[in-house]
Amino acid sequence: MKTTILLVILSFNLGAETVEGVITDTMCGARHTMAKDMTDAECVKMCAKGSSDFALFDGKTVWKLSNQKVASQFAGKRVKVVGQINSDTKKIKIETIEELP
Repeated sequence: MKTTILLVILSFNLGAETVEGVITDTMCGARHTMAKDMTDAECVKMCAKGSSDFALFDGKTVWKLSNQKVASQFAGKRVKVVGQINSDTKKIKIETIEELP
């Protein structure tokens, strides 16, 4: 039983990729121009309370993130995300996320 679980964990981690960028939202993406009197972090949080989702902007692509609760803790911050990337749907299934300096 332990061997089977270990193999599943190892195969899951083999496909993990690392992406660095800024936590944003799916509506604003790279630019937060709608709310001129707010910081980017405030804009991200406001948009995510509405119909937008938290996302990661890596400089080229806005990636929707799987765990919205975890992502919300990093709104407007530069982070490193390790996870499963689906290029077709532009989604990342978060395994780990950490703030960068």
